[in-house]
Amino acid sequence: MPSETPANAIEVSNLVKTYPGTKRTQPKEALKGIDLTVPRGSIFGLLGPNGAGKSTFINILAGLVIKTAGNVRIWGFDQDANPRHARASIGVVPQELNIDPFFTPLEAMDVQAGLYAVPKAERRSMEILSRVGLAEHANAYARSLSGGMRRRLLVAKAMVHQPPVLVLDEPTAGVDVELRRMLWDYVRELHAAGTTVILTTHYLEEAEAMCDRIAILNHGQVVACEPTPDLLARIDKKTLVLRLASPLDAPPDLGAGVNARLRAPDLLALTFSRGADSAPALVANAQKAGLQITDITTEEPKLEEVFLSLTQ
Repeated sequence: MPSETPANAIEVSNLVKTYPGTKRTQPKEALKGIDLTVPRGSIFGLLGPNGAGKSTFINILAGLVIKTAGNVRIWGFDQDANPRHARASIGVVPQELNIDPFFTPLEAMDVQAGLYAVPKAERRSMEILSRVGLAEHANAYARSLSGGMRRRLLVAKAMVHQPPVLVLDEPTAGVDVELRRMLWDYVRELHAAGTTVILTTHYLEEAEAMCDRIAILNHGQVVACEPTPDLLARIDKKTLVLRLASPLDAPPDLGAGVNARLRAPDLLALTFSRGADSAPALVANAQKAGLQITDITTEEPKLEEVFLSLTQ
């Protein structure tokens, strides 16, 4: 049992999960010897296409799936040697809306607190429900809640035992803009208070904005795990967008290494290698070609480009 706060929230080494086959199917190796470290205090993105192994990985952390081989440590607790401590150190917000329809949110919170042996004097059910915007619905039956409210309740249940690690599995899938903003504000508060957050999402712009480190899974293997700026720097491209005084029928030829394309008759996008050219030189070349420029913006590579390059 760790005697001090660990340097890493999650440490996984050589993690393997193989699902047995049937008479009609072959065994499936969902995770193929994963090594992964989640630093304490980070917002860590876990991305990958469908079938990459993300759900299997999360379910192993949550204790819902038994690993085939490997070692898992959660908040310093070995999952095999100290399963109860490891499980108590993590809260998981599942993707599925699995809520008992006959419990009120307050009752569901109390049941969850009881499962984690949280003493009644230490329970903060109403405080947590208030933080996720459910205080007014604390005594309404869960079956009467909207889909967005049910997702908020899942977040509240995951935090009932105040775990140092919170896993969010597609937390904003199918929710509106207001709820998404509320969830992210709450997550930022938790993170500022010291909670380590692991996020899986198909909204790559969310991961790019929220996560300070991102791992990408593909076919059961880690194909990248880097700080977000380093991951984005893998794409050695930059785009310069020029708004023109007069429309064009076709993009001009501005030399080798420059991909010029029209986004609109008066909007020219120039994509170039960071090392080969500079933005001022491209602007000068465009002006020499007779283009009258009224506005200039630059665009950095998006996480989507890196994701596709690593998984396709």
